[in-house]
Amino acid sequence: MVLLQPDPFLNELTSMYERSAEKGSVWVTLKRSSLKSKVQRNKMTTKGEPIEYRCLVRASNGKKTISTSVGAKDHQRFQASYATILKAHMTALKKRERKDKKKAAETEKKVGSTQKPQKM
Repeated sequence: MVLLQPDPFLNELTSMYERSAEKGSVWVTLKRSSLKSKVQRNKMTTKGEPIEYRCLVRASNGKKTISTSVGAKDHQRFQASYATILKAHMTALKKRERKDKKKAAETEKKVGSTQKPQKM
């Protein structure tokens, strides 16, 4: 796993999406992390030092995994760039077929009224 700066991460994520446009998937996970070990965090809490949490973002296409760490200051800019990339590469999604509530209710009534009750 490669830990990149946010801008190169976004560039690599874009190329991952382009490579998997025809066939394949890209998984992206976001997680809160301090990037410190449990021992270091415990020492910081006993001393009363505040722990700076960051957002750890990982992306994988099954073969290659990349990651970045985003601080609170850069979060707005990163999130806007990330959203732009997602919107640009959501073209392969299928639209969901929706039924009208009225039409569905009418068809259920018609089907229910045409069926004759069976005698026992």
